[in-house]
Amino acid sequence: MQIGKDLIVVTGATGQQGGATARELLAAGHRVRAMTRKPDGDAARALARQGAEVVRGDLDDPASLHKAFTGAWGLYALQNTWEAGVEQEEVQGMRVVEVARTTGIEHFVYASVASAHRKTGIPHFDNKARVEQKLRSVGFPSHTIVRPVFFMENLTSPWFKPSIDQGTLALGLKPTTKLQMIAVADVGKYGQLAFERHAALNGRAIDIAGDELTPPETAALIGQAAGRAVTHFQVPIEDVRKASADFAAMLEWLDAVGYNAEIGGNAKEFGIAPTRFADWVKTVRW
Repeated sequence: MQIGKDLIVVTGATGQQGGATARELLAAGHRVRAMTRKPDGDAARALARQGAEVVRGDLDDPASLHKAFTGAWGLYALQNTWEAGVEQEEVQGMRVVEVARTTGIEHFVYASVASAHRKTGIPHFDNKARVEQKLRSVGFPSHTIVRPVFFMENLTSPWFKPSIDQGTLALGLKPTTKLQMIAVADVGKYGQLAFERHAALNGRAIDIAGDELTPPETAALIGQAAGRAVTHFQVPIEDVRKASADFAAMLEWLDAVGYNAEIGGNAKEFGIAPTRFADWVKTVRW
C-alpha cells in the first residue's frame, strides 16, 4: 500500500473501535473515508477536521455501502451486537463482506472478538466466527482479523458506571477470575498495523489484550484513581441472565475458560506497548 494515496474506509468511524482506528490512520498520514450514520454529528465533524472524508453509510442499506466502498483500497469493518442484535449483526457482517468483494476492496480488516474461533457457545462470539469464515471464503487479495478482548472503556458505560459511582464494581464474575482487557486506543493501533503490514499479516487472526486483572484488583485500582473506596460485588448470574442471556453466557465462559490473548508475545512481535489498566484508569474522570 501507499500511505497518503490508497484510500481506507472505516465503518463505525464515530464509535469506539472505528474512531480509534480512524484517528490512528489519519495521524499516520493515511487517506481515510469515515463511514457513519450521522455525518453531521460532533464526532464526524471532529474526524473531518483531522482530514477524513466523512460519508453517510448504514450497514442495513446496501446501496450506501456500495457508495462508501467504491474506489477504496482497504476496509476496516465492524458491527455492534448491542445495537443490532446477534442475528442482525451477522446479517450486516455477511453483507459487508459481499459488498466489499463486489466493489473491489483489496485488503479487508475485520474487527471480531477474542476467542471467536474457540466455539465458545456465546451468541455474539459465534456469529462473528461465522463472519470470519465468510471473509476467508470469498477470496480477498488479503485480509486480517483483529480480535479484541473486553474493553476497559466498558467500565465507563451505563452497564457499570452507575454502580461504580456508588462504590461498587458490580460484575458477575468470580473474584478469582482473571479478566483480560484492552484500551480502545490500543485497538486503533492494531487497526493501523493491520493495514500497514497487510502483506505480512495476510490471513492472520490476532487476539489482542493489554492487561488481565481479577475484579477485586480492578475495583481497587478504580478506587485509587477515584479517591474513594470501590469494591467488587459478584452479581448473581441469574440476575444477569434476566437482563441478557448473551451477556450471562459470556460471563460464565469467562469464569470457566477465559480469553487467552498473548499480551507479552504481541508486544514483542508487533511493537505495540500494551496499555496497562493502572495507567488507563488514571485517564478517566471517575
